[in-house]
Amino acid sequence: MYVITGITGQVGAAVARGLLSAHQPVRAVVRDRAKGAAWAQLGCDLAVADLTDVDALTAAFEGAEGVFAMLPPVFDPAPGFPEAVRFIEALHAALVRAKPRKIVVLSTVGADAPQPNLLNALGLLERALSDLPQPVTFLRAAWFMENAAWDIASARSGVIQSYLQPLDRPIPMISTDDVGRTAATLLQDRWEGRRVVELEAAQRVSPNLLAAAFAKALGHPVRAEAVPREQWESIFRGQGMRNPAPRMQMIDGFSAGWIDFKDRGAHARKGAIGIDQAIATLIQRERG
Repeated sequence: MYVITGITGQVGAAVARGLLSAHQPVRAVVRDRAKGAAWAQLGCDLAVADLTDVDALTAAFEGAEGVFAMLPPVFDPAPGFPEAVRFIEALHAALVRAKPRKIVVLSTVGADAPQPNLLNALGLLERALSDLPQPVTFLRAAWFMENAAWDIASARSGVIQSYLQPLDRPIPMISTDDVGRTAATLLQDRWEGRRVVELEAAQRVSPNLLAAAFAKALGHPVRAEAVPREQWESIFRGQGMRNPAPRMQMIDGFSAGWIDFKDRGAHARKGAIGIDQAIATLIQRERG
């Protein structure tokens, strides 16, 4: 039995699909049983657990051949990442008690960056789970291509606002479908100890290439426009953020290049999906 957290999200769902397609048994961890109904219809066992409930998580993980573990995203963390710390502590305690055979953990490019930024939360996760006795793989995924879903409306008007700058600088990106498929494969691997697996698409993506992908999918010109750095804080606070500094620092890290794989991805695994396909899929999904 393989246990999947985050199955109602894009990555967790892709992990589950990958395992089911390989005829592997899956247990879906959900906070609300109703949200797991579609997975139950596909043959998944359901475990209801809040990610801060150690007892419920332990019960969900017990007897597992492998666990896919991930943190729920917190884009506006309080200083010190207390939200992530609560999830990490509960996850660690449950994994210690349940003793699954192996664990694949969703992490990120930049999890090892020492500079303060939003991705430090995943660094905390890696450090906390590194002392587990089971084999553990940290899957460090690049920037998700599907983050571009926020740009669809403006792309229809012919422009996307980019915080990543300069506009011609390519950064490592990956499709969530590739992340899920890779995680499903890793869960079925055999390995010992701790390992880090890096994952990005075959071609890095600049804001200009992202705009070109939107233009191809929408059938009209789309250009990228840089948002001045001095405007970021007021924009983010206007969106309701209380602590925008970690998000701004993360964007700075990608733009400046200090958030990257150590060898710029030379030894990273490569996904099969390019930015044109990822954007076309986003547009198709929006159209229904």
